[in-house]
Amino acid sequence: MTRLFLLLATLLLATATPAAAGQRPDVDEYVRAYLDHTGLPGAAVAVTHDGDVVRAAGYGHDADGAPITASTPLPIASLSKSMTAFAVLQLVEHNQLELDEPVTRYLPDFRLADARGARITVRMLLDQTSGMADSAFPDLALSQPHTLAEAVARLKDAPLASEPGTQFHYHNPNYEVAARIVEVVAGQPFAQYLKTRLFAPLGMSASSSVDAPPGTAGYVRAFGFEVPVSEPDWFTGGSHGVLSTAEDLAKWLRAQRDGGGVLTPESVRLAHTPAPGHDYALGWRVRDGRASHTGDWFSHTAAQVLLPGGYGVAVVANTGMALDNEAELLAQGLASLLEGGAPEPALPAGVIADWVLVALVVIAVGLAVLGVRRARRKPRWWRVVPPLLPLVPPAFLPQLLGWVFAGRRGTYAQVLYVWPGLVVALGVVALAGLTVAVARARVLVSGTRGRDQEESDETRGDAQWASANRRSGS
Repeated sequence: MTRLFLLLATLLLATATPAAAGQRPDVDEYVRAYLDHTGLPGAAVAVTHDGDVVRAAGYGHDADGAPITASTPLPIASLSKSMTAFAVLQLVEHNQLELDEPVTRYLPDFRLADARGARITVRMLLDQTSGMADSAFPDLALSQPHTLAEAVARLKDAPLASEPGTQFHYHNPNYEVAARIVEVVAGQPFAQYLKTRLFAPLGMSASSSVDAPPGTAGYVRAFGFEVPVSEPDWFTGGSHGVLSTAEDLAKWLRAQRDGGGVLTPESVRLAHTPAPGHDYALGWRVRDGRASHTGDWFSHTAAQVLLPGGYGVAVVANTGMALDNEAELLAQGLASLLEGGAPEPALPAGVIADWVLVALVVIAVGLAVLGVRRARRKPRWWRVVPPLLPLVPPAFLPQLLGWVFAGRRGTYAQVLYVWPGLVVALGVVALAGLTVAVARARVLVSGTRGRDQEESDETRGDAQWASANRRSGS
């Protein structure tokens, strides 16, 4: 009787616990539902539980129309930072460097425009408290380096945004410097180090690291449509340059349990433990018991999350950075599913925002048509100015979006990748306003000419009348 009770209880628990290891048909169902609902073209997904791979698969298609599979290499963007941190910690374990030593001990040519840069330590690079920041050194908007050595050398012009070790600033050059330390201390190129010392021991045979996008193509969203684009040429080495697959990402997630033989469990815990007062550890952000990180390319996004119950989730989506990271949205839904929730796929905020922009464009065009018609009523001169105000936001768009994205200011071309709907909408609204202003100015000018002509005619008439009177009097 007791055995029968235990058997029934076991079956009941297995049925009632949606996060039972190895029983995840819901993962496929949710991912496919997400793609169908949002129009996301394709994604690669890895889900693990402790040492088991629950699911590693590809869904949808890439920008060339080819199916995405579990072995399709995709850019994981800033998830690469956690791998760079592992590489640094390997050298720490081999007594080749120390986290709390100044960077200049390992890179004597590391110089900033601020003398306080000499106090930056290796740990400050990894937990992003070096004081370097996009607000002080707008990395995206500057000429891009081609090697890690060049990436470090160009920092000679970089000021600091805060005292080293005091404030968190997410800044890609932190990890470019860290990767340069790895290749100098190890005596081999960083990409080669990752391949031989990290990827190969973990069995991640399809993973690699690049300094620039290798002709990768993905998508950007505009007004509900997915537009295929090629990744622009920019420097990704050390901070966001790893390409990987769903199969390899599953192995990477498993390594977060005990190091996978490339790190000790103590070093792994260190990588997942932020300093007091901060939530960013060494390549991972830790909140509410979860360790996670997101990544953005202009044509792809990525996300990884480690759940308290032993689950790991990694997602790469082939839509680029926008108002929201679509890989993160999908990963969050999967995390909720694995923790027993019943998430429903929702449209990304960027898609909804584009619909709002469409409505604003329609209103602007309607007002422009009305304004042109009313311009025939000879408006006052000051009414030419208000329609020109919509020209201001496009003129300062990179700066405005830099403020929205925490100081990460880029170029106009990069803004077009990030939010093409906004660029198009602002352009149409500005053109509509300019049309109204020109129409009002033309009416004012023609009205002035008309008055001048009337005054001229009156003057000639008066002169003729006076002349006729003089002749009559004579």
